[in-house]
Amino acid sequence: MKRYRQVAGFILAGGASSRMGRDKGLLDFSGVPLILHTARLIEPLVAEVTVVGSPRRYAKLGLHVIADEVQVKSGPNRLGCGPLAGIATALGATRLPWNLIVACDLPYLSAEWIDWLLSRALRSRGEAIVPRTEHGIEPLAAVYRRECGATIAAALAWGVRKVSDVINELHVELVYPRQWRRIDPSGLILRNMNAPGDYEEARKWWATARSSETLHVRKSPRPPKR
Repeated sequence: MKRYRQVAGFILAGGASSRMGRDKGLLDFSGVPLILHTARLIEPLVAEVTVVGSPRRYAKLGLHVIADEVQVKSGPNRLGCGPLAGIATALGATRLPWNLIVACDLPYLSAEWIDWLLSRALRSRGEAIVPRTEHGIEPLAAVYRRECGATIAAALAWGVRKVSDVINELHVELVYPRQWRRIDPSGLILRNMNAPGDYEEARKWWATARSSETLHVRKSPRPPKR
C-alpha cells in the first residue's frame, strides 16, 4: 500500500444517529472511538484527513474538524441537507484533485480495500468512483474529483436532497463487489451500523476477526497527522 498524496480524506460525521440513539462516530471499539479508528485507517494512505461534523464534539479527539456549513432555506428556517451537504462541504474545502469520502459508521473498512479503491480512482477518467452493491450505490465510501463540488452545490441550491439524484448528474465509474472479492470474501467491507444490534454485531466481529494490519489498532492511541 502507498500514500496517495493527490488524495484528501474526509470522514462524514454529521448525521443525527436517530436509530442508534447515540453518536455513531463515538461508539467504542477496543477502547477507542470508531471515528478515530477510521481516521487512523485512512491517514497512511492520503495526504490529509478531515472530519466533517461538529468541531465541539470531535476536535477533542485530536482530529482536524470542519463544520458542515451547507444549508438551505425552507420557509423561515434553515435546514441541513444530510449526507449530500457533507459531501458538498468536503469538496468545497479540499485543495486536492481527488477526495476519499467515507461515513463514520463503517467498522469493517480495511486499508487494503481503500488502497484498491484509490488505485482504481487514479486510473479512472470518471468524476467519481462509487461502489455499487446489491443494496444500491454506496456514495459514502467513494472517491470524488474536486470539480464534483460545483455540481453538488448547484443541486443543493435547487432543493435536491438525495445523493443518488446527484450521482446521476456526474460522470461516475461504478465498481462492484466481484471486483474486490479477493479483499473482502465475507462481503462485510461496506456494511454500516444503523441500530444498536448492528453495533453489537460489529463489536463481536472485532473481538474475533480483526487484525492489527487491517484495523491499525495501536497500544498508545495518537491522533492522525494534520
